[in-house]
Amino acid sequence: MTRRRIIIVDDHPLFRAALKQTLAGGDTTVAVEEAGDLNGLSAALDADRDCDLVLLDLNMPGARGFSGLLLLRAQYPDIPVMIISAVEDGTVIRRAFELGAAGYLHKSAGPTEIRRAIETVLSGEMFVPAGASLAAEDSHSALMRRLATLTPQQVRVLMMLSDGLMNKQIAYELSISEATVKAHVSAILQKLDVDSRTQAVIAAARIEEGEFEALFNLGAEKA
Repeated sequence: MTRRRIIIVDDHPLFRAALKQTLAGGDTTVAVEEAGDLNGLSAALDADRDCDLVLLDLNMPGARGFSGLLLLRAQYPDIPVMIISAVEDGTVIRRAFELGAAGYLHKSAGPTEIRRAIETVLSGEMFVPAGASLAAEDSHSALMRRLATLTPQQVRVLMMLSDGLMNKQIAYELSISEATVKAHVSAILQKLDVDSRTQAVIAAARIEEGEFEALFNLGAEKA
């Protein structure tokens, strides 16, 4: 049987250890690795990109709100990502799927549900927690799909805009030219359907906070 590789990304060591024990235990067909942040995950995937599933916490260092999911899905589109979070809000769950998550698991889930969720996603299906509904799209769903089209570099630029960095500083941090930064900013404005850098900064802040309704309202403000 083919060995499956799963990476748990969470900043709480005790939770990672407990989840690893639940997933692997004495099962030699599952290799479970741990990462405390997105940098650790990137290092693991750079060393070996062959990964069957990433279990990602929404809130931890280097992953503000949905920015971590956005970056991960843009950079490694072929690797399924399941969100594992203490947040049980239905809107947050729906947004995660709209941004490309393959599953959403509550941290309060028991061992049986955790294993069932993992097997569901590994089989190529989505795992939706009980009581959550993805059927009805709303006025913000189109925006989610636009956000999901950002490239890895565009996600990085957008997050740096939210930190208040100017084009020259972004260029230095990413080792690219200012002209390239400007091109990325223009592409971001177009994809988010906003007109100015200021609106993009507000958009980035809303993305990190998960306040997608406020982000969507930027379109209404400029109408």
